[in-house]
Amino acid sequence: MASNIMRPAFAYTVVYVKDVAKSVEFYSRAFGHNVRRLDESHRWGELESGQTTIAFTPRHQHETDDLTGKVQATRSDRERTPIEVCFCYPDVDAAFKRAVENGAVAVSEPEDKEWGQKVGYVRDIDGIVVRIGSHVK
Repeated sequence: MASNIMRPAFAYTVVYVKDVAKSVEFYSRAFGHNVRRLDESHRWGELESGQTTIAFTPRHQHETDDLTGKVQATRSDRERTPIEVCFCYPDVDAAFKRAVENGAVAVSEPEDKEWGQKVGYVRDIDGIVVRIGSHVK
């Protein structure tokens, strides 16, 4: 039997953005999350999202660019980042509408998928694809 030391909890998803304060405020308004923290330097922000934290930090930081490499941004709407943020809602249509009304760019309207989930896609203020969906039936 594996020990608890080898059973990590998923703690954070870090999203690299142009402006941390604007992104935290956008996600709070567009997707309904409460702001947990926005540090005074505006270089780190967190949203309440259940057991896992959604965190935001600037794309470029001298502490990490030289250590782990620079974050690559998309160059057009025909490209997407190698991460997709997904949120599940009981009313996908209402959540999609709220996101768009608060500045998200509609990519595809919500539709029923063959795997039993209703899904719509938007882009956030940094062009990151956000999936708005239901739980799989």
